[in-house]
Amino acid sequence: MATMKLYARAGWGSALVEAQLDLLGVAYDREEVGDLFKSAEARASLAQVNPIAQVPTLVLADGTVITESAAITLHLADISGRDDLVPGPKARERAAFLRWLVYLVANVYPTFTYADDPARFVAAEAAREPFRAAVDAYALRLWGHVEAAADAPWFLGERFTALDIYVGVMTRWRPRRAWFEANTPKLHAIARRADEIPWLQPMVRRNFARS
Repeated sequence: MATMKLYARAGWGSALVEAQLDLLGVAYDREEVGDLFKSAEARASLAQVNPIAQVPTLVLADGTVITESAAITLHLADISGRDDLVPGPKARERAAFLRWLVYLVANVYPTFTYADDPARFVAAEAAREPFRAAVDAYALRLWGHVEAAADAPWFLGERFTALDIYVGVMTRWRPRRAWFEANTPKLHAIARRADEIPWLQPMVRRNFARS
């Protein structure tokens, strides 16, 4: 029987999808890709499946390609028929969940896309570091908005959702956990709480064993 294939790289955005596939018990093959910033070969190989050569890229069992972590999150909830990670249409948390899921992927996530490798977007070498610094500073302001919206013990309150996976993973990226602990204590508490969930441990070991 055909299974899904997830194109992934340890520590990158594919970790968001790995965790969800693990919880939902979905059979999938994990295809490790090379460094998409440094390897033209890795980019060319993934571009055959996803023209913009980004992870996560998920190939469904029927061969359909789905990209963008938020789209994958919603699709997995649909096909599994479960609401473990995505509140259902009538759930009171639904509107807030959708708002902050899209906020994270449409606003915060692109700051990594642009600042991780400024050379892809800024031709003048001398302008790259100022560009990265400006994008990183903007990201910190965005995280402030997320912190203001966060509840406890999880982002939406008592109910754990995929948003808590996003917080747990994304706070491991720049500016990293020490900054979040000092500046966004609610988000840091959510991330630390997520670290302790047993079913998240395989994803953490695969992606962040060295962090």
